[in-house]
Amino acid sequence: MIYTGRFAPSPTGPLHFGSLLAAVASYLDARAHKGRWLLRIEDLDPPREVEGASDSILKTLEQFGLHWDGEVIRQSDRHAIYSDILSQLIQSGAAYRCSCSRQQIRKRSGGLLYDRYCRNHPPVTDAHCAIRSRCDQDHPFDDRIQGHQQFGDQVEDFVIFRRDGFFAYQLAVTIDDAAQQISHIVRGSDLLDSTPKQIQLQQQLGYPQPAYAHIPVATNIGGQKLSKQTLAPALDEDQALQLIIRALDFLGQQPVAELTDSNIEECLSWASAHWDITAVPKQTGIILEDS
Repeated sequence: MIYTGRFAPSPTGPLHFGSLLAAVASYLDARAHKGRWLLRIEDLDPPREVEGASDSILKTLEQFGLHWDGEVIRQSDRHAIYSDILSQLIQSGAAYRCSCSRQQIRKRSGGLLYDRYCRNHPPVTDAHCAIRSRCDQDHPFDDRIQGHQQFGDQVEDFVIFRRDGFFAYQLAVTIDDAAQQISHIVRGSDLLDSTPKQIQLQQQLGYPQPAYAHIPVATNIGGQKLSKQTLAPALDEDQALQLIIRALDFLGQQPVAELTDSNIEECLSWASAHWDITAVPKQTGIILEDS
């Protein structure tokens, strides 16, 4: 099997240090396995997208020496494919329409986990509906970093098409990982609980299951993940080498002092040759001291 990994940012703003961690970890794992590293722009949510962010992401990756293989895939070009597969899931009975609002769900169940109301009480066909995947069981998996994972208390029929007319992340990412023949996924631990949902869809659609590895996310002192929403600063391209070395240290790779006198290409070459995924901290989050 040819190792194929990927980095899949959303164009909601410039890359920040949290983004860099996922990019570096997935890149090094691919290069250490002599594999391919693909780039996918996950532009599924136009209201959240920032104009020019896609181009900025590509430019930043190049400035940081993180060169991808093949063409860049953009989810906004793949709506027809998602629509066809969504129809297949509905026709097979693996998915159904749901007209429930979050307020209605909370009122009925006292929480946010869906109570399957529309599975048993189908809405009228012209209702303003989301589409949910039927999910009757947990899908435990063994993570290469975090170990055995199970989310039995979070099993629910989850949304794969939103009420506002947009395809949901879980559906699109599952379809695209299969289409790109992704064999290994390395990403942030904030997506751990999305993994069983993607495994569910893989099984419904007859897709192979990739190997998963979830790195700890960088958090601020308040425990919040670094993100555009928490005002994480954009990466400074003039500090590319220093930031990559910092990312290697965060990921437990023990970068040698000599790397500070190297260039980006030399640094990434050293990191690829010395990459050890077992050294990545088995934590879901680590506080970034100056955040």
